[in-house]
Amino acid sequence: MQSPPPPLPSIDPGACPLCGQLNRCAMETARATGRPPQACWCTQMDFSAELLARVPAEARRLACICEECARRAATA
Repeated sequence: MQSPPPPLPSIDPGACPLCGQLNRCAMETARATGRPPQACWCTQMDFSAELLARVPAEARRLACICEECARRAATA
């Protein structure tokens, strides 16, 4: 008998998938509160392919990188 697949990891859309801190994503805040989204800091930031590649596959398109991780990568 084959064992069941391992459970999928729980992805918190409000936490950065790289460091675990709050990502302060305006879109996620709007979804969680039901209020219209405000302008988000991320619209003024470039996310390099190298930075995006560091996001675990299971969290891609589910959780946003936080501003601190994005800024740190931009200055590296």
